[in-house]
Amino acid sequence: MLIFLSIFGKLIRGMQFKYPELLWGLFLLVIPIIIHLFQLRKFKKTPFTNVKLLQEVISESRKSSSIKKWLLLLSRLGIIAALILAFAQPFFANKSALVTKETVIYIDNSFSMQAPTENGTLLTSSIQELLKTSPKNEKTSLFTNNKVFKNVAIKEIQNELLSLEHSTTQLPLDAILLKAKTLFSDNPSSIKNTILISDFQESKSSIVLDSLQKNNTNFIVKRPSSITNISIDSLFLKEVKDENINIVANLTSSTAIKSTPVSLYNKDKLIAKTAAVFNNNKKANVTFTIPKNETIHGKLHIIDNGFKYDNTLYFNLDIEPKIKVLAIGKKNSFLNRIYTKDKFSFKTYSLKNLNYSLLQKQNTIILNELPTIPNSLTTALHSFTKEGGTLIIIPDITIDANSYKTLTTYYNNSSLQKNINKEQKITNITFSHPIYSNVFEKKVTNFQNPITKTNYTLNTNAPAVLSYQNNAAFLIGTKGFYLFSASLSTENSNFKNSPLIVPTFYSMAAQSLKLPQLYTQLGANTTIDLNVSLGRDQILTVKKGEYQFIPRQESFVNKVSLSFFDNPTKDGIYQVNNKENTIQNISFNYTRSESNLNYVPIENLNAKSVGTSIENLFTEMQKDNSINALWKWFIILALLFIFLEILFQKILK
Repeated sequence: MLIFLSIFGKLIRGMQFKYPELLWGLFLLVIPIIIHLFQLRKFKKTPFTNVKLLQEVISESRKSSSIKKWLLLLSRLGIIAALILAFAQPFFANKSALVTKETVIYIDNSFSMQAPTENGTLLTSSIQELLKTSPKNEKTSLFTNNKVFKNVAIKEIQNELLSLEHSTTQLPLDAILLKAKTLFSDNPSSIKNTILISDFQESKSSIVLDSLQKNNTNFIVKRPSSITNISIDSLFLKEVKDENINIVANLTSSTAIKSTPVSLYNKDKLIAKTAAVFNNNKKANVTFTIPKNETIHGKLHIIDNGFKYDNTLYFNLDIEPKIKVLAIGKKNSFLNRIYTKDKFSFKTYSLKNLNYSLLQKQNTIILNELPTIPNSLTTALHSFTKEGGTLIIIPDITIDANSYKTLTTYYNNSSLQKNINKEQKITNITFSHPIYSNVFEKKVTNFQNPITKTNYTLNTNAPAVLSYQNNAAFLIGTKGFYLFSASLSTENSNFKNSPLIVPTFYSMAAQSLKLPQLYTQLGANTTIDLNVSLGRDQILTVKKGEYQFIPRQESFVNKVSLSFFDNPTKDGIYQVNNKENTIQNISFNYTRSESNLNYVPIENLNAKSVGTSIENLFTEMQKDNSINALWKWFIILALLFIFLEILFQKILK
């Protein structure tokens, strides 16, 4: 009996049970033991003549019967014990196999995953491997750069994964880990595993994992063996001649090549073709000449074996609407020379002849050296700027300070104060101010400093654009409002003869209506002003083929501002429509940031595991989660004991 219990003790030592409460059934082993111990048989004595022979027979029979009973007891104990253990479902497993596990998978579907492989692109081959090797029924969470699938089985989202498109969004590594963290439950005892499948470009992997993330993060690095990629990086206007416009496109190659053909289309019509010749820095540029006064829905296109998204660049050359500028006050020829007819619709009126109904139709209004500002004009100008217009104020040498103050305090609490009768030089330029963006290639220090003979001190919260040598402001302003501190008349200043006069006034008016550029990048926060007036319930829509959406828009009296961020998501030329009428065309292109092919070295990736095979990772994870069930073996053991009992019954007498 002790031997039997010792054997079973060794068997169950180290085992774990799914239903350990059934082990209480082992106390049932006491029943056959009690029956065996208390099974008493009474023998009847019968006299017989040959006593010696009978005594030998009786002795051998009793000995054989005792052995049989012990063997039957052991077999029956084995049957009961094996069945109880089988129903308790014993198993061997690692400690981690019994802990609740959560898995979050990130699949990089940015454009760099378009790199070709033997089985398609990096993205398609990764998805196919994931579908083939991942546990089909195990609940997990999966996300990409633009989609989230929470707490689903992989087989449930198989079709969505197979049709997954590339995203314009490229999440950095810290954002990926933060998003993965939000998809886990709040259970503190569960093991949380993160799997990142990506090519790990340098732009995505700029942070170091902390120890907690490292212990639970697994990197699957997918990269092409070799790739040659040519990208159309940018396009810009080089020069505008009388009848033609020259546009220049910049190209980059990842490897050293001689040249590649570049085609220019107007809609679907091929209008020009040339070859881009690359230099030793793997850079090239091509120039196209197109008619000046012709609307072009342009498309530049190349063909290569690398990424597809950067092979096409869309652009628009439309007849730009003229910016409406109205000057009130003294007539001055310098404004006529700046606001030319090709770009601006410029008008000038004296205060006496001003028609107030014209104000709300303008984009920029200039108060040119008015001695005083009537209250009616102040009210109209406040309404004008509130509707998105730009106001520029040039004071007279002598002004009614109170009337000016009534107008200007509305804007950044600005006001003209004391009159300084002293000649001063204008020496400081705020190069970072928006009106000087793209004006100066570098900071200029040796320009001819203009002067003023008298000026007013300024009290304002607005930033300075130009300043005197004592840092007092000569021109202050922000979007929609600009104020000079001195008269620009020839008697008081030579600022009109300064090189600063043209870019300053040109930019202030030009920014009152944000005209579309050649193209804009998808994902960038872009605002475009359209020189149209809409009715109260009218809205503008943006359309390309069957795809149509309503952008964020703000309607003013003299324009409509459109803002783009989340939409659109695909490149191309889009039409801005007012009902069925097309007002303007806007081109959107994918950013080229992923065309550089700069990858983080695998040895620099710091995580729990870094590999190239999704299958190998899931195999290792299954090993950690594996459970060796033993209940079948105990069923077999019970059948073996039944067979032994039958054998004992047949053989032993």
